[in-house]
Formats: sequence, C-alpha cells, structure tokens
Amino acid sequence: MTVTQMDITEDLIRELLREQCPDLADRPLKLGALGWDNQVWRLGDDLAVRMPWATESADALLRKEHAWLPGLAPLLPLPVPVPQRLGEPSERFPRPWLVTTWVPGEPADRAPATHPTEAAVALAAFLTALHRPAPDRAPSGRDRGGRLAETAESFTGALASATDLGLIRDPSALREVWEDAAAAPAWTGPRLWLHGDLHPANVLTADGTFCGVIDFGDLFAGDPAFDLAAAWILLPDGTTDLFHATYQPTPDPATLRRARGWAVLRALACLHIGHAGDEGRPGGKPSWGPPGRASLERLAATVRG
Repeated sequence: MTVTQMDITEDLIRELLREQCPDLADRPLKLGALGWDNQVWRLGDDLAVRMPWATESADALLRKEHAWLPGLAPLLPLPVPVPQRLGEPSERFPRPWLVTTWVPGEPADRAPATHPTEAAVALAAFLTALHRPAPDRAPSGRDRGGRLAETAESFTGALASATDLGLIRDPSALREVWEDAAAAPAWTGPRLWLHGDLHPANVLTADGTFCGVIDFGDLFAGDPAFDLAAAWILLPDGTTDLFHATYQPTPDPATLRRARGWAVLRALACLHIGHAGDEGRPGGKPSWGPPGRASLERLAATVRG
C-alpha cells in the first residue's frame, strides 16, 4: 500500500515544477522507475524528479540526500544523482520532492557486471573515495550498520525460510559464515561515510562494468564492513581478492569477516525478494534472485573447503 494517497502523474509533477521550479517545467517528462521509497521521473536528458510515494520515511531520506550528497559527489569517481532543487510540501502535494541529476546506465540486477577486473577496480575505487571520516553530526544508520550479533533473529528467520522454500542448498555453511562474522571484533576506527544500500538495483552498469551509483537515501556514517559486503553481491565470481587488494586502506581481517556476515544477510534478502517476484507477490523483483543465489554460493564456498 502506498503512503501517498494520490496518483503521481506527469500532470501533477508539471504543476509542482511550475510552482517551484518554473525554469524546468517545460522539459520532457517520463516515468523512469518505481523504487521502494520513491518514483523516479526522467526530466529532460540530464535531470530526474524523485517523488516519495511508498514509505513514510522517504521524506526524511530525500532531505538527507539534499543536505549531504552535494558535498560528497565531487569526491566520487562514479556518477551519482546530485540534488539540484528541493521541492517543499504544498497544498498540491503534501510531501517534499527532489530534482537531481540523471545517471545513465542499467541497474545491475538486470545487467550484471561482466568484465571482472574493471568492475572490481571500479567498485573498490568508489568505496575508497566514499569511505572517508564523517563529521560528528553525520546521520546514523536506520536499521542497519549496527553490531552484526544484533541481527541474529533476522538472520535465523531468513535462513530458515530460504531453506524451507528450497532456495539454498547449504544452510550450515551460511550459518558458519554469519556466526564467524558476528564473533569478529567490532570496528574501532572513525565513523566513515557509507552508501548504506548497495543492492543490485542501486548500482548501474554499462559495457560490462559499473558506471554509476544511485539512491543515497540510506547514507550514514559507521563501520565500512557494511558497504564492503557489496563486493560479494555485485561482482562476478573470483574478483573479491582483487577488490580487497584495490580498496584502500587494505581492510583488516576482522572487517572482512564482518563484511561477509553482512553479505549473507543482504543476499538472503535478495533471494527472498526474488522469490516473491517469481511468485508474483507485491514488492517482489524476479531479477534479484540470481545475484542473491550467486552471492550465497560464493560465501558458502569460503567455508566448504
């Protein structure tokens, strides 16, 4: 069920643009994507409009992006959707909305990276640039990025459900990976900037490698292991060692252990979302199943032999 109790249409967005961004109101406009929190409408060739629709939290996430991402974007080696204008709630639409730059590319859940070396180097360079100390007032993660041991109930439930559905073949290996990660020493370094939501639909590809990163609504500061988990989910087989060697500073063993645990959790989520899509259930995305399965196979293999 959507939280915004009105249809978000081209006419509505044009009215909002005429009211608050009249210089942009006559640009071509078309629906680009339906995300968890926002609809994304392409505005001309180089801009996009993000309209909150499906969660109450979307308003705060848009404001957070508008506040923090413009300062980080110039430091990043891959294109990101840089906020340009913040639309304020009005009688016509009671929620904030955001105009950003448009980042071209195909989501990695539909077009996975196929050039292993280029993809590993690109992802490592992006996270090296992003993972810099954040100011004290930087946001904390919502329900993510805390101590991995605190996710025990969620992990156990997700693993049991996936096993019962026949979606995984080696639950004991995945439990071993997660338990080892949960027992690893905690991060004691500075709080670093993190993307916070590096699933396959938030990373874009072109010509077999990564060409952009989108949706910084979960941007927060914390343990880099949470983002480093993405290497297990986004990269082709056999590339994690290159990724870890390229990322700077070289992750310590405890951080790599925690990253594997977060990767198990994120991959199980991908697997369930993919299965829901295969079943035709609301919120499901069939394209998320394959990267989830591949990730879990890679992770299980780290303890099989």
